[in-house]
Amino acid sequence: MESDGSSIQLGKARAIGVSNFSSKKLGDLLQVASVPPAVLQVECHPVWQQPELHAFCESKEIHITGYSPLGSPGTGTVKKEVLKHPVLNMVAEKLGKSPAQVALRWGLQMGHSVLPKSTNEERIKQNFDVFDWSIPEDLFAKFSEIELERLIRGSGFIHETFGAYRTLEELWDGEI
Repeated sequence: MESDGSSIQLGKARAIGVSNFSSKKLGDLLQVASVPPAVLQVECHPVWQQPELHAFCESKEIHITGYSPLGSPGTGTVKKEVLKHPVLNMVAEKLGKSPAQVALRWGLQMGHSVLPKSTNEERIKQNFDVFDWSIPEDLFAKFSEIELERLIRGSGFIHETFGAYRTLEELWDGEI
């Protein structure tokens, strides 16, 4: 086998993944990549569902891993609290689950993996209790009524003069 020196060509990598790519950036990558990404890691939770990106990734057989599936509460950088959304709380109350459990279960039922973070031992245990139940279809449908909003804006990657992106719309290719 000829090698260009890359890990893929040398057989050292079995799969690659990317993070924070829009549908456009993924499409651009797929046009030139010799190995397509297996995974895309993006912000994904009931308040930022990204249905178009989900459909694109499904059509290209790219798995989505959702970071901040609880909306990053307590970080001080995010103002909107996903876990206090009325739909999430209504579903949690009907199912006898915590809002965090419902947010995580929503992600799993959407078909992506979720990466919750907590330093609280009790909440970590609750976060694991999402595999032996599901959100019924009638309640799951309520999530489509949520007004969508990206919480992790990426403002730190924007600069009017220096850097690759001048605006948030340019960074996210209009998917904002």
